[in-house]
Amino acid sequence: MNESPAPLSGQCVLITGGAKRVGAAIARELHHAGANLVVHYRGSAQAALGLAAELEARRAGSVATVAADLLDVAALPALVEAALARFGRLDVLVNNASSFYPTPVGTISLAQWEDLLGTNLRAPLFLAQAATPALSAARGSILNLIDIHALRPLRRHPVYCAAKAGLAMLTRSLARELGPQVRVNGIAPGPVLWPESALDAQLKAEIVERTALKRVGSPEDVARTALFLTAHAPYVTGQVIAVDGGRSI
Repeated sequence: MNESPAPLSGQCVLITGGAKRVGAAIARELHHAGANLVVHYRGSAQAALGLAAELEARRAGSVATVAADLLDVAALPALVEAALARFGRLDVLVNNASSFYPTPVGTISLAQWEDLLGTNLRAPLFLAQAATPALSAARGSILNLIDIHALRPLRRHPVYCAAKAGLAMLTRSLARELGPQVRVNGIAPGPVLWPESALDAQLKAEIVERTALKRVGSPEDVARTALFLTAHAPYVTGQVIAVDGGRSI
């Protein structure tokens, strides 16, 4: 049986932090599969508008952008309302936005705790809660971007790792809570894109050496997995797929 070249045609995808890096790769992949997009951003207005213009040139009327601070829980329902107002439905929520920086023990502040837990765990929960009625009506899905360090702690990043570990469990818990109407899955990327903060060349080499494939992946590797989970996996829920070149084994 031939698969549709546009398996997400007519569907609406809301993606947080979708203007840059892995988020933009996922946005492009799902848009290519036919989806209409609502691209959330916080400070990356230029990147978000540029991405929207790029995708609109391919298919007019298919992309909306919306700015919001995900730490403001009261503002999260407005993201869902923006999708419904523009496209009349919501089929997929991609919780991609994330804060990432070191918090060595002895230096951790309450503000860092609130920021890392807020973006990586609290916002995905409350955005999923706000989106549940629309996703249930569409029999849609939620996709959470986690991290291999939810299971394998990264030195000097205890708060970030704890937040991502919480998101992994939230993914499984929501799959139980929201089934059978809504599927909930996660992707745990490994070294597919280096952090924007500079990493020592030796550390990069050590990270790559720990993978089974001995090479760095790409944002497109994550994006293709996102397409599989949203469009081609109707019997998959509660799973976290590692896209890490075998780093987790």
